[in-house]
Amino acid sequence: MQFSDAFKDRERQIADLVTASFTASEGAGEGALVGGLVRSQMASTPPQDLHIFLAEEDGALLGVAVFTRLRYAADPRRVFLLSPLAVATDRQGEGIGQALLQHALGVLHKNGVHVAMTYGNPAFYGKVGFVPLSESTAAAPLPLSHPEGWIGQSLTGAALTPLRGPCTCVPALNDPRFW
Repeated sequence: MQFSDAFKDRERQIADLVTASFTASEGAGEGALVGGLVRSQMASTPPQDLHIFLAEEDGALLGVAVFTRLRYAADPRRVFLLSPLAVATDRQGEGIGQALLQHALGVLHKNGVHVAMTYGNPAFYGKVGFVPLSESTAAAPLPLSHPEGWIGQSLTGAALTPLRGPCTCVPALNDPRFW
């Protein structure tokens, strides 16, 4: 398996993989919603606020992890949010998602990102270092429908201290349906 961040000219393939993965696990409505999110992220997010990591094997796309910037008004740290992560439906359960995330987190750390966060299953993401966060440690950009899924980790090796100030996300994620 190889990892890449070269997603230009592969936007349709990426969106199709995300749509299929979320459709298989959550239903057609969720698949369409999250597939549309990824299309919007790729089309409208400034390059400095977007990191897309791909897992591939023999030219086939196996997984994608999309990270976008979160900004805390009174905090200088660079924070990125994973949303979404998807693995090809016929390859799930093989450790591809975890390997892709470990790779992505390492690259983000090398690129000066201080904190990675996501809004998902704590049991799955806990395997790669994510821990539950309270709103006092890291405010979410919009109200959370499942606060137990708000998780994150420091990428610097230091403890994650509270992020200061109100939080804003990229426009593609600024929709209550995702929170």
